[in-house]
Amino acid sequence: MWSRLLTLCIILSLVAAAAWALWPRPISVETASIATGSLVVTVDEDGTSRISEVFHVSAPILGRLKRIGLHVGDAVTQGQTLASMEPVAPGLLDERTRRIAEAAVQAAAAGVTMAEAGLAQARATDTFAQEDLERSILLSERGLVSTQALQRARLAAETAQQSMDAAEATLQMHRQQLQSAQAALIQGDAPTAGPCCVNVMAPVTGRVLAVFSESEQVLQAAAPLMDIGDPDLLEIQVDVLSSDAVRIVRGARASIVDWGGAPFRAEVDQIDPIATTRVSALGIDEQRTRVTLRLLDGPETRTGLGHGYRVTAQIVVWEAAEVVLVPLGALFRTDADWSVFVIEDGTARLRTLSLGQRNGESAEVKDGLAVGETVIMHPGDTLADGGSVVAEQ
Repeated sequence: MWSRLLTLCIILSLVAAAAWALWPRPISVETASIATGSLVVTVDEDGTSRISEVFHVSAPILGRLKRIGLHVGDAVTQGQTLASMEPVAPGLLDERTRRIAEAAVQAAAAGVTMAEAGLAQARATDTFAQEDLERSILLSERGLVSTQALQRARLAAETAQQSMDAAEATLQMHRQQLQSAQAALIQGDAPTAGPCCVNVMAPVTGRVLAVFSESEQVLQAAAPLMDIGDPDLLEIQVDVLSSDAVRIVRGARASIVDWGGAPFRAEVDQIDPIATTRVSALGIDEQRTRVTLRLLDGPETRTGLGHGYRVTAQIVVWEAAEVVLVPLGALFRTDADWSVFVIEDGTARLRTLSLGQRNGESAEVKDGLAVGETVIMHPGDTLADGGSVVAEQ
């Protein structure tokens, strides 16, 4: 009898242990409480810092440039001498070039002669046609010439007049070609006595941004010498998607981050009215619009930031002070709707939401959640509506 009781107890213990092992346990979940707060929606894009006014300094004359002693980063003041150039005469023609130019002159002169002969012929033809027209008119008045013959005479007179006009234009063209060919034979004269050099002055106070011609050399007029600008007068240029650009307004505040220092303030100064096609890193064609930001903080807030540096701009497109917020980590899709799991008495309940604006952290709840309710963060695939849950400590 005792052996039967012992066997029965062992069997009941095994059954209880199996039931306890198979009994569903509450799922441990991470939770968040629904509360109100401020929501700021921004457009975040990479941008480039640039000096708002860059002055391109070029050679004012044809001449020999004296070696420039300035280097990139050097400070200059308005009116300071940047470079000196010694005027030089145009180069002399070599034998081959001279002969080619002389042949061009002879050909142009022959063209003028031919055009003059053509004009003389056209004038003679026009004189004859006009006289013939006058005779035809007189005979027509007497009824001795048909109307058709009179019309032919008028047509011949008009054609002759137009031919003479064309011959005059052709002659003028050949005369201009002759002048151009003769100009190619003009030899440069020796420089006249006068000032040694022409000085190139700084148009503005700032720093040297680039030096294009540093060594002594002969430069043509308008050849680039250097770029000058004031590093304190910076602005930010950002290329945003055209779909984001329509949400940005002039005067919208922005923040400049990820440039190597503390964030500083800016505002939208200009939005270009056109968009250009850019290819993304994934090979997708995108329509992007340039947005220019004006900096609001002084130069002391961005020490070290220079021309052409990479930055990240966060442009505000929407903000509200008191809205019901739900963390994005609690949201998931059920068909076409946004949903969350709400904890009610230790049980997960599926709730469909109506959302408004959202940023990278939170979303505005328009309907479906109340302040103080608890939602489950990052719900797993094993969690279902009605499941037992326990919040992690």
